[in-house]
Amino acid sequence: MKNMSLTGSAGFVLAVCSLILFCPPFYAQTVPGEARRNLPQPLTFTSEQDHQNMMDQLGIKEIRPAPSPKTANYDESKANPFPNLPDALTLKDGQKVTSPEVWWRKRRPEIVEAFEREVYGRIPQNVPKVTWSVKATDKEIIGGRPVIAKELIGHVDNSSYPLISVDIRMTLVTPADARKPVPVLMMFGPSGFPAPNEPSDADFDRINAAMKALLAKEDPSLAKVFGEHPAFQLVRRPPFQFPRFDVDGNPPRKWQLIADKWGFATIDPLSIQADNGAGLTRGIIGLCNQGQPRKPDQWGALRAWAWGASRGLDYLETDPAVDAKHVGIEGVSRYGKAALVTMAFDQRFAMVLVGSSGKGGATPFRRNFGEAVENLTGVGEYHWMAGNFLKYGASEAVFGSKNAGDLPVDSNELIALCAPRLTFISYGVPAKGDAQWLDHQGSFMAAVAASPVFEILGARGLDVSGDYHTAKMPPVNDGLLDGQLAWRQHDGGHTDAPNMKYFLKWADKFIGHTPPGQ
Repeated sequence: MKNMSLTGSAGFVLAVCSLILFCPPFYAQTVPGEARRNLPQPLTFTSEQDHQNMMDQLGIKEIRPAPSPKTANYDESKANPFPNLPDALTLKDGQKVTSPEVWWRKRRPEIVEAFEREVYGRIPQNVPKVTWSVKATDKEIIGGRPVIAKELIGHVDNSSYPLISVDIRMTLVTPADARKPVPVLMMFGPSGFPAPNEPSDADFDRINAAMKALLAKEDPSLAKVFGEHPAFQLVRRPPFQFPRFDVDGNPPRKWQLIADKWGFATIDPLSIQADNGAGLTRGIIGLCNQGQPRKPDQWGALRAWAWGASRGLDYLETDPAVDAKHVGIEGVSRYGKAALVTMAFDQRFAMVLVGSSGKGGATPFRRNFGEAVENLTGVGEYHWMAGNFLKYGASEAVFGSKNAGDLPVDSNELIALCAPRLTFISYGVPAKGDAQWLDHQGSFMAAVAASPVFEILGARGLDVSGDYHTAKMPPVNDGLLDGQLAWRQHDGGHTDAPNMKYFLKWADKFIGHTPPGQ
């Protein structure tokens, strides 16, 4: 990202000017003292304190210790202590799902209810409305192609509890020369202008002259310093930086999207909900709970990030540059988990690219390989999940003990909730940094187990021989891309970038999008 670099006291001058020009008046943010006194003050917990609070609510005395990447099991012969995944096409009463109608009317709601209650949490009914505004629009160049970039703010109505504010940050980028609305891939990650349009050289000279005059007026002795160093510039144009191409010569993901006449939106998860347990009394979860701790069945950060992505889609559905029927969601690692959760719960998303997601994403909880359920119930990661999920890491509790085998659902059913929409599961290789910890084999097994749901809904699952117990994971770079459910392991690291060109070609085929020059 190109930015003007500031030196000396100029940064202070600009910071002061920014506060004056862009901050709303203080009185607009205040709440009458009497009203504030009547509101419960938000609790300030550490992650450890919040974790203990949830254990106390659930009657848990002891949580099993979590393995580390060094102590985890990587022996495939020990990887399946609970060898059978829940059958997505068997109702709770034991009846088989034999038609799409039964899936939509009975089985899918059962699975959703179990995931909400035990795994990712319920979204409260009192979630406030989000109002979107365009903060700024910029004409930029990405990969040599003109684009329109919009910086967006989704303000969450906090009138019922003004002590917590939530403003969702999202940036939408679309090809400037598109003749019709374009498909868009929403991407979890930092949000901001990708290639800000900078002032001309003449404008840089004017900015420097004005800033020098302002500083010399504040401190007349600086006039001599500037006179002795006439070439010194307070604001400089940053040097040109070449984009990073991958080992196969592929350009950055955003370049590929724009070149294919797609748009993209970057949405910042941390503007929705913090990525730690201490933040659970803040962010959108804290706002809905008026700064108080969660109840056991309430949402965790993964579901909160997914909720934020859905609110971003609300905006995209109103933007004339966007083909709202073909909006996808993407993320890597913990944001890969969030992307899959988003797709599973919001059927308006047409496609998903799930990058290296591991436990809580595409990899089965029941697998004992690398990351474990106990990692998701420990202090470091429990905030991603519903409070109830802690039960499955409990070694001693009022209800006895539970483990992964007691979970009513698993990742194959999370993938199945995406059916029959376009679902692409992506992984890299351990040798390049996509660690064994993520259990690539497990994610493949879950995708195979989800395939029958795609097929009963008239879509195509993974084309493999055997069921999830016996199917062989394809070689690296040999993807299964013929159906609406796709799986591909690339030869890169902890990223989905090497799979972007395959994702675009695959998605274009199914949505009928014709890239330029074809």
